[in-house]
Amino acid sequence: MRALAWLLTLTAALAARLRGGDPERGDVPGWVMITVMTAALVLAILVPFREAIVAAVTNALASVTNGG
Repeated sequence: MRALAWLLTLTAALAARLRGGDPERGDVPGWVMITVMTAALVLAILVPFREAIVAAVTNALASVTNGG
């Protein structure tokens, strides 16, 4: 009788997992959308301001390496 109860519990857990009833599965499409939107935002900022960003980083590195 114990084996039957264990088997039924195992079968129910497996069925719930296959149905998608597992709350820890996560939201993959949501994470994909966040990643794509972040990449698009970086490109939207980088493309028009590329020269200014490079100049600012170059000046900052020059001021650090030249001692101030």
